[in-house]
This record gives sequence, structure tokens and C-alpha cells, in this order.
Amino acid sequence: MTGITFIFFACLLWAADTLIRYPLLFGGSSAQQIVLFEHLILVTVIITFFIVQRRKFNFLSRQTIVPFIVIGIFGSALGTLAFTEAFYLANPTVVILLQKLQPLVAVTLACVLLKEQINSRFFIWLGLALLGSLLLIWPDLQVLLSSFREGDLEHNNKALLGYGLALFAVISWGSATVFGKKLSSKGLNSIDLMAGRFSFGLLGMLPFAFITPTLVTTIEISVLQKIAILALLSGVFGMYFYYQGLKRIPAHWATLAEMFFPVAAIFINWLFLSVAMTQVQLIGAATLIAASTMIQKQTAPKQSI
Repeated sequence: MTGITFIFFACLLWAADTLIRYPLLFGGSSAQQIVLFEHLILVTVIITFFIVQRRKFNFLSRQTIVPFIVIGIFGSALGTLAFTEAFYLANPTVVILLQKLQPLVAVTLACVLLKEQINSRFFIWLGLALLGSLLLIWPDLQVLLSSFREGDLEHNNKALLGYGLALFAVISWGSATVFGKKLSSKGLNSIDLMAGRFSFGLLGMLPFAFITPTLVTTIEISVLQKIAILALLSGVFGMYFYYQGLKRIPAHWATLAEMFFPVAAIFINWLFLSVAMTQVQLIGAATLIAASTMIQKQTAPKQSI
């Protein structure tokens, strides 16, 4: 199987995540419950893998604690929690598409923290990406502006709160990307990064379990089974296919292949969840995807094909 095919499969699994996460939320499960058990299952899988492979848990040291706090607690736990809650409050397709803003956060933080150089064209693509994001949420912004004009201060602005949470996920996951790159430069491989990410992510979710014990005591077996499928498909297999693809093709090719993710998400949500988008939102989606792709392509290391 070619590298691009591996990445296509990964993107398809990530896009199909909606088919499980969305019904779980509207079936009565809370975002905290879903993300808590998602991390519990992922940590169980990672620990089992380490035991079977007789690998040492040597990814944790004094130098990696702070990066793993950002990657695991801020990125994996709180980021996924915000992303999941946003699904309930706003259009899930738009929530997914807004994640294409992550390269903007990652590049900006890489410039500040890792002292990487920013190409002057970055600001052009930044402007286009922000324009695309504005077009994506424009229908809900129009409703908000209309409510202000009519003096309807009690208007339900759930969608805008959802987009705010989606942007929080963008910042947290973009930050996790930068700190993950920092750890990779210190010699940690993808398995070690996933182990640290999921383990610290679980630590980040445990306070929710202590504050609200019913998250654990009231979960049904059928719900747990669906969360397990969710964790395995998008978490384990999705990341496995993605890393297999990255090993086989240059990074800038992988960037182009990743465009399949938002496209697949749009069609899957439209076909199976009847979640449609307006023409303005589709234009915004195309603008955001194009700008995000150009940013990743320009910042990817040059490799020979």
C-alpha cells in the first residue's frame, strides 16, 4: 500500500469519527464521559502494547514533563473535550473544518518557542484562512447580529459558543503539535509520544471523574462499546495509518493527502447525519483548506521524492 493510501485511510477514519461521537452526544452521553473513557481505553491499549513488546516506559523524564503536560492535558484531554462539546452545540462539519486553523497556531508558536523562521507569504495565507473561517460561521454570526438589532438579548447563542470551543481545540492541538515536534527532536518516537499524550490526557480527565462520579458509575455497556470503537478507529488505527503514510512519502505530499479529511467529513456528515452547508460556508471551507494546505506545504521540510 502506498503512503498516500495510508493517509487516505487515516483521514477517512478521522472523518467517520463523527458517526459515533455525534450520536453519542445526542443519545445522552456527556462530552466529559466520552473523552474520559476514550483516554482510559487508549491508555489500556498502549500499556498492553508496551507489555507485549517488552518496551520500557522511558519516555518520561524531567525534560519531557512540561511538554507532555501541554500535549496530554491541554491538547489531548481539554482539546478533545472542547472539540466534543462543540459537536453538540454547533454544526459538526464546521467544527471539523475550523480545525484546519491548527497550522496557523503551530507555525506561530514554532516561531516564538522554537525560533523557526516565518515566510513572509505566511501572513497572506493567514488572512485567507481567517476569511475562510469567518465565512464558515457567517450564518450564525448573522443570527447573532440580528438578535442584537432586535434587542433579543436572551437569544440562544449555542452555535457561537460551540465555535469558541472549536477554536480552543485549535489552539490546544496546535500547541500540542509544536511541543510534540520539540520532543521528537529529542529522540522520542511516535509510540512514545502517543503513550505520553494519552497517559497525561487521562490524568487531565481524572478530576472530572472525581468531581462527577456518575461519569463512571452510570455508563452503559453499549455506550462503552461505542466509545471503544471510537478510540480504536480514530485514535489507534487512524494514527497508525497516518504514521505509516508519513514514513513512505515526503511531508509536503502528506499535507496534500490530508485535504481528503475535511472533504470526507463534509460528505459523510451530509450523507449520514443530514448536516448540510450553505454555499457561503462551502466557499469558506474551500478557502480555509487551500490556505491551510499552503501554510503546511511551505513550512514542511524539503525532501527529495
